[in-house]
Amino acid sequence: MSSCSSCTFLFLFSFLTSYGASAQNPQNPQNPYFLDLFCPNTTRNSTYFTSNRENVLSSLRDASYYTGFQNATAGQAPNKVNGLFLCRGDVLQEVCRNCVTYSVNQILARCPNGNEAVIYFEECILRYSHKNIFSVLTLEGEHIRMNGNNISLSQEVRFRGQVSFMLNLAASEAANNSRKFYTTKANFTKVQTLYVLAQCTPDLTRQDCLTCLRSSINGMPLNRYGGRLLWPSCNTRYELNLFYNETANRTSPPRSGKLPFLCLFYSSRISNISLPGKDGNSNVLAVTVVVPIVVIVLLFGACYCFIAKRAKQTSDSAPASSTGDGITTIESLQLDYRTIQAATDNFSENNKIGRGGFGEVYKGTFSNGTEVAAKKLSKSSGQGDLEFMNEVVVVAKLQHRNLVRLLGFSLNRKERILVYEYVPNKSLDYFLFDTAKQGQLDWPRRFTIIEGIARGILYLHQDSRITIIHRDLKASNVLLDADMNPKVADFGMAKIFGIDQTQGNTSRIVGTFFVVDCSGYMSPEYAMHGHFSMKSDVYSFGVLVLEIISGKKNSKFYEIDGGHDLVTYVWRLWSNGTTLDIVDPVILDNFQKSEVLRCIHIGLLCVQEDHIVRPTMRTILMMLTSNTVTLPVPRQPGFFVQNRPQKDPLDSDQSRTSNSVPAGSFDDASVTEVSPR
Repeated sequence: MSSCSSCTFLFLFSFLTSYGASAQNPQNPQNPYFLDLFCPNTTRNSTYFTSNRENVLSSLRDASYYTGFQNATAGQAPNKVNGLFLCRGDVLQEVCRNCVTYSVNQILARCPNGNEAVIYFEECILRYSHKNIFSVLTLEGEHIRMNGNNISLSQEVRFRGQVSFMLNLAASEAANNSRKFYTTKANFTKVQTLYVLAQCTPDLTRQDCLTCLRSSINGMPLNRYGGRLLWPSCNTRYELNLFYNETANRTSPPRSGKLPFLCLFYSSRISNISLPGKDGNSNVLAVTVVVPIVVIVLLFGACYCFIAKRAKQTSDSAPASSTGDGITTIESLQLDYRTIQAATDNFSENNKIGRGGFGEVYKGTFSNGTEVAAKKLSKSSGQGDLEFMNEVVVVAKLQHRNLVRLLGFSLNRKERILVYEYVPNKSLDYFLFDTAKQGQLDWPRRFTIIEGIARGILYLHQDSRITIIHRDLKASNVLLDADMNPKVADFGMAKIFGIDQTQGNTSRIVGTFFVVDCSGYMSPEYAMHGHFSMKSDVYSFGVLVLEIISGKKNSKFYEIDGGHDLVTYVWRLWSNGTTLDIVDPVILDNFQKSEVLRCIHIGLLCVQEDHIVRPTMRTILMMLTSNTVTLPVPRQPGFFVQNRPQKDPLDSDQSRTSNSVPAGSFDDASVTEVSPR
C-alpha cells in the first residue's frame, strides 16, 4: 500500500450509483453467450446416477426463476446428485429461464458422462455434482477472461487502485446482502466510467462469500480495460463499458458504516457527482448530503492512516495468521530481517530443523508467540529484488490445506529468507524410515497421507491460478501437521529461484540426486535429459507411494535381492504375483489388502517409463478415492542408475561443465505455464 500521507481517499462512489436512464446492454434471450465448461476427466457409468442427474437437471429447468437461484437433489449415495443454477442478478426472469434451459441441454451434450460439471454462460451458471455443493465454498473449475488491451502506463497506477477499491467495495456489499449480489460504478475520467459487479451463490455464508470474492479479485490482473473471474461459488467483473442491466438491477447503495478505507493514488479531481432522484433537486441533495459525509470520512481516513503508519513502525513485523481473505501484496509479505533474526536466535544451530538443496531451515518464534520456519536461501538466483519479490507473491497466493503456507520473506543485502508456517511433526521421512517411529504410521494414516499428497500436487498442477511443477517431490518435502496430515513443501522454488518454468527442458535440474548406484525420485527423462512436465511429478509421486507402503527408501533398495532400487523390486514382485511381499510388516495387522494392492498398482502406473501413459494427478486422485474405476495394466517402469556421486546444481556456485544436461523440446502440452488460466 502507498504511504498514507501521499494518497487520496475515494469514498464517494458507493453513494453515486445512478439509476437514471442509461444505455443498456442488449439482451438476446434466444442466444445465451457460452463462456466455459468445467468437466473433470471423471465418469460415473451407473444408470442410477445418470437417471438422478437427469431428474436434477429437469427440476432446475422447471424451477421458479424469481430469485435467480435454485437447487435440487435426487437419489441416495453413492448415486446421489446435487445441482443448482445461478443467474446474474440483473437479468430478467425470462432471460434467466432461457439461459438455464439452454444450459441443461448444453451440459448434457458437452459433458455426457461426468459425475460433476459446471457450465458458464454470460447470464447464468449451471452446476451438478455427486458431492455436496450446497453452502460449500468451491474454488476450483474457474473461468478467467481478460480484455486484450492494457491501460496506458501513465494511468495504470491510478486505474489499478480504483478497480481494486471498487471491486472490494462491491465484494463487501454483496457479502452483506441476502441476494449476495452488488453492482456499482464510478467515473474514471471525464469520458470513461468504471463498472463493477460481484456475486455469490446466496447459500454461502457472509464470510465464505467474502473469501470467494476477494480470492476472485486477487486472481485476475487489474491493468486491462476489463476482466472477469468466475468460480462455481462466486464471480467478479469490471469493465469500462456498461455490461449489466441497470434498470433491472435491484441492488441498493452501500451503508456508510460499512464503507472500507483504502489509500489510493488518485491525482484527478473528483467531479461529475450526482445522486439518484426524481426531480430537479438532485444537485442540491448532492451538496447537502454528500459533501458533509465526504469531509467526515476523510477525517476518519486520515486518522486511520496515521494510526496504521505508527502501528507499522512499532510492530515487530510478525506475519499475521491468514484467513484467506487478505490481499496478498509485496508489502503484506515483507518482514523485517532483524525480527526474523531475533525469532531464530540469530539462526542458531539449536534452532536448525532442516537442510536441503535450497537452503537451511530454522525454527523461529515471534514475540507474539507465532511459530514459523525460516529458510535461508543458499544462493542468489540472479534475479533482481523486484523479480524475486513478485515471484514470492505469486507462490504465497497458492494456498491449499495440503501445502505448506508461505507467510512472507525478507531481504537483507544479498541474503534472502522465506518464512513459512511451522509444521510441528517434522517431515514424512522422519517417521517413515525410522524403525522406532514407523509404528506411528498405521495403514489408515498412510493412506490419508498418500491421498493428501495427491490433492496438494493436483492443486499445483490443475486447480491453482497458475500451474506449478514441483520438480522435487520426496518424503523429506512432505511435512506432517499436528494431526499427521500431509503438507507438501518447497513447491514453487523454481519460480522463486528464477529458473525458467516456461520451457519443457532445463539445464538446471532441481531435485534430489541419489549418489549411490540407484534410482531416485526423479523421472528418467528429467534426471538424464532435463525434460520436465507434470508427468515428472507423477513419477516422483509413484516412488513416494511405494516408499510409504514399504517403509523403505527407494535409494536403499539396491542392497536387497539384487534389485537396483525399490521400483525395480516392486515390479519384480508384481510380475511374479507376490506383490504384498513389499508391504511394511508394521502395518500388516491393520491394513486392507485390496486398498494396499490398489495403491501399489497406482504407484506402478505412475513410474512407467513412457511419460505419456502415466496418469494425471486428477486421474490418480479418482483412482484412490473410487473403487469403481478400472485400473489399466502397468507397463515397465523407467530406471535411472547413477554410477557417480553428483551434487545438486543449486548447492554449488561452480559453473557447469560441458557435461551439462542437454537442451531439447519435450511434452509441450503439459509443461509449466506461468500465465493465469
